[in-house]
Amino acid sequence: MTQEVEYRDGDTLLTGKVFRPSGDARAAIAVFPTIMNPTPAVEAKARALAEAGFLAFLCDFYGETPANFAASVDLSTKLRSAAEQYRRRLRAGIAAMGETVPGLAQGAIGFCMGGQAVLELAREGADLEAVASFHGLLDTKAPAEPGKVKARILVCHGDADPLVPREQVIAFWEEMDRAGANWHFHSYSRVVHGFTNPKPPPSGGPPAYDASADRQSWSATMSLFDEVFS
Repeated sequence: MTQEVEYRDGDTLLTGKVFRPSGDARAAIAVFPTIMNPTPAVEAKARALAEAGFLAFLCDFYGETPANFAASVDLSTKLRSAAEQYRRRLRAGIAAMGETVPGLAQGAIGFCMGGQAVLELAREGADLEAVASFHGLLDTKAPAEPGKVKARILVCHGDADPLVPREQVIAFWEEMDRAGANWHFHSYSRVVHGFTNPKPPPSGGPPAYDASADRQSWSATMSLFDEVFS
C-alpha cells in the first residue's frame, strides 16, 4: 500500500511517498533518493523495506523532477550551497514522516546524494536510531562535533568510486572517530559509484551495477536494522 504525502520546507512544496508494510510497522525509515530525486531503483528499495516490515517514507529533495542530469546538478548545487539550508530540507522529510506515523522509532537510508543526506542528519544529531548510506558522498560543510552523533551509522561504499577519493574516506573515518560515533564502513573492491542501480547512470555511460555489492550492502543494512529495531 502506498500513498503520497505533501509537506513543506518553508515555501517549497514537497511530496513524499509512503510505503506501508502488510502488518504493524517495526519502525519508520526515511529513504533519501539520488541527485535525480526518486527513481525506480530507489522506489524498489523503499518497497523492499516495506516487505521487511518497515514503513518507508520516500523523501523529496527539490519539489520537482529534474528534466535531465544537468538540471539535477543545478538543483542539488543550489540546495547544498549551505549546510543549514540543506539540513533543513532533510529535517522537513523526517518531520513529515513522524507526522504520518507518530510514535515509531526512526531510521534513514539514502543513495548517492541521499547517502550524503543521511550522514548529514547523523552529523547534526538527528533522533534517528540508525542510518545507512549506499554509495553516498562523504564530504560535508559542517563536520560532526564530539558527542553529537546519536545514530548508528553504516556506510556501504564502492572502493573505486571516482566521486569519493580515498582521502575523503580516511577523512570521514577520522571525523567519525573524533565525534565518538558508532560507525561501520563496508568497502567493496573494484566497485564504482551507483552500484545498487541496474539502470545506466543519468550522466551517461554503462550501468555501474554490481550484484554482489548490492546484495551484501542490503544484507548488512537489514542485519543492522534487525539489531537496532528488534
